[in-house]
Amino acid sequence: MTQLLRKGHFLGAKLRSIRKRNGLTLEELSARCIQRDAQRAPSVSYLSMIESGKRSPAPETLELLAAVFQRDPEWFLDESVDLDPPAPAAPSGGAAKVPLEPGFLFSKDVLQAAIPELLAQTGTSGRQFAHLLIRSHQEMSRNDFPDLERAADGVGERKFPLAVEDLLRLCRRHGLEVRWFERKPVLARDKDREVRSMVRSFFEPPRIIYANRALQSDPARLKFDLAAHIAHKVLHGGDGMRSAHATGGEMGGSPEGSSDTAGMNAQDVLHAWRDFECSFFAGALLAPRVPFRRFLARERYRVEAGSRLELTPAVIMRRMTKVSPYPYWHFFDAYPPGYLRAVYRGNGIPLPWGNLAQVSDPCPNWAVFRMIDAPRGETGSQISVLRDGERSLLYCCHSRRVKDMAGNPHVLSVGVDLAPALDANGVSSQEITGSIFTECVHRRGEGRIPKAAADALVAVANVLNIAWIEDALERPARIICPRSTRCPRPERCEGARVRPSRAREIDDVRDEILGREATEDG
Repeated sequence: MTQLLRKGHFLGAKLRSIRKRNGLTLEELSARCIQRDAQRAPSVSYLSMIESGKRSPAPETLELLAAVFQRDPEWFLDESVDLDPPAPAAPSGGAAKVPLEPGFLFSKDVLQAAIPELLAQTGTSGRQFAHLLIRSHQEMSRNDFPDLERAADGVGERKFPLAVEDLLRLCRRHGLEVRWFERKPVLARDKDREVRSMVRSFFEPPRIIYANRALQSDPARLKFDLAAHIAHKVLHGGDGMRSAHATGGEMGGSPEGSSDTAGMNAQDVLHAWRDFECSFFAGALLAPRVPFRRFLARERYRVEAGSRLELTPAVIMRRMTKVSPYPYWHFFDAYPPGYLRAVYRGNGIPLPWGNLAQVSDPCPNWAVFRMIDAPRGETGSQISVLRDGERSLLYCCHSRRVKDMAGNPHVLSVGVDLAPALDANGVSSQEITGSIFTECVHRRGEGRIPKAAADALVAVANVLNIAWIEDALERPARIICPRSTRCPRPERCEGARVRPSRAREIDDVRDEILGREATEDG
């Protein structure tokens, strides 16, 4: 205890630093301690006094705090006043930015003329393009929409969880009437493909919600639809300017038909943005930030725990990316053969495919690709080394194969970039990623994670409090890449169709000519 008193100032500064680097509030740190040992867990006020140097923790309390952050208690007590260096900045959300140069070609007038032409010539619908804009905005802001969060909190008063009766009561409070209809799945057209679709619900201005009676036996989906329609009434006055809820569509939601879809009209962006606002509001209403964050901490981010709350796995995963103190998440909702209904890349993970140009050689080792064609429902977690050019990136994802209301299989996948967490925990992410990659290459693309790397990832799993990272360690890690034709494995990915080609790269020919001239001149 004397030693603790003498070094209490350093201890408090180190505790504050490591807590903030892991994105935890004092309240959340106290809750994490309660999870481990409710009897010895320090209160919020006591933690504050430890950090300010006004109190010194008992040895058993220090052991508890050290366990939360996977540190040796001695780390808090050493003589060094130097704290760990800041972790390297992780890639910002979404795709890498490009300079808009030369500036005169990226002027407003030129873009206003060029973008509609681009969409028309590529067969891209205005709604697809609008959702790409929204996705980029969402990823760059890392899902931070405080006005929508506040609006949802005001309507639901942060009650958690909400039952179906609670949602129906909120509908009545906002002057909404629910009318039921009966419709079975139908074959609908979505651009250039036919999909099995089912109309779940739609809004008829100014106050009628039409809901499929099939939702009565599916409370999780019913709650989401009601919450989204309440959002439309609250945010937009119920003017009807938003899409119906139907299954099976591409990016953004419902099937959009095939007539005159290429190009853009004045309503595309408005409809797409309102659909996004209502969806985000619905998630915030059903899973308010503070109580849902506590729930995830108690359950260690296990997606299946959401079934007890009558929340869909999609709501659980999407809100997970928002409320977690760790910001480096991604989320996919993929339909066969690789259409994206929803995407979020707050960790900047390179996309292996997209809706605007389907690729013919997707890497089959991405969890979403493996599970899309699985013969039955499957759930699993996976550690992956993503090779993107010369970079090796390390991710862990948890994926579930589910069915929508029309019976279509699709895969939901949520994941984290592990590199920032490793670096924040004082471990070199490059060394860990390199060791896993080397093991996988030696084992034809997948292999057991080396012990040192596994120990580091177990520590990260405990600091982040995410159970499925540890679950993934029980399976082999896999090398993944954006395209199977660029696979770094010793043997090509199974299913990759690579035709031999004698085609030359023009730059190679140029370099060859210049090299020959240099030899002759010499």
